[in-house]
Amino acid sequence: MVFATGSRSDLSFVPEVTYGTTPGVPSMQRLRHTGDSLVLTKETFVSDEIRSDREIVDLRHGTHTVSGDIPFELSYGAFDAFLEAALFSSFSTDVLKVGTSVKSFTMESRFVDISQYQVFTGCMVNTLSLDIRPNAMVTGTIGIIGKGSTVSGTSLGAPVDVATSAPFDAFTGALLEGGGAIASVSQLQFSLDNNITPAFVLGSPSAAQQIFGRSNLTGTLTAYFESAALLNKFLNETESSLSVTLTDPEGNDIEIALPRIKYTSGENTVTSADEAVMLTMNFQALRSAADSSSIVITRTDAV
Repeated sequence: MVFATGSRSDLSFVPEVTYGTTPGVPSMQRLRHTGDSLVLTKETFVSDEIRSDREIVDLRHGTHTVSGDIPFELSYGAFDAFLEAALFSSFSTDVLKVGTSVKSFTMESRFVDISQYQVFTGCMVNTLSLDIRPNAMVTGTIGIIGKGSTVSGTSLGAPVDVATSAPFDAFTGALLEGGGAIASVSQLQFSLDNNITPAFVLGSPSAAQQIFGRSNLTGTLTAYFESAALLNKFLNETESSLSVTLTDPEGNDIEIALPRIKYTSGENTVTSADEAVMLTMNFQALRSAADSSSIVITRTDAV
């Protein structure tokens, strides 16, 4: 008897042309990840029939939803398709901004040691987060919401690598706040929420389509408290901007720019006599008229 092990699994994807439909001859691509929690969940409902023996006489499965998180280490080129899906747009001359183009994927969890392959269709990027901190790879999480799932003893196909560049870390690159370099930041987190909800109709337990809301980008900047400059931006409701450039060992760059933000909190509480006082600033990204987007992602290939 063989049990499935994580070291013999992988996750692959292919863009869909029609929502919820796997291409006829899918060219599967490997999704670099550090885990995944993709599952099909079902609502259930029971009969309300009243009986003198107090028993429940029936239960039915209801609507189906695919959901789950995929944690990853950010690397150059490997996640371009999912960055585009998260922003509902496409790279144009290596620049990506918020758009309105719906993108979905068929994804396959492959358990090759037991020859079982679970396919998820209609997968869209509902949320995307990034976490940048010292002494660690730049990590993130892709939050998926999808349509349906099947399990088979046959794979859609062996996946190929999208890109193999080393992950980004927080030591190489640059961080700008309000257009100027800032050296006191200890952590930067971004969180994008597309507010996607499934649209169910009569005749099918699976969503006919996904309804998406506004692109809501928020985050948290944590810095050593060295002056009132940052705190005053919150106190005075002063608009600012953030830009972080990450560089991998091969010299590839990705710049994530938020051209217009407002801080929504500023906390510099003292927690210990033996530790530095940290300033925690939550922020909301807003649409920049000059950039026509609340976020601008620029990639620069070292070659």
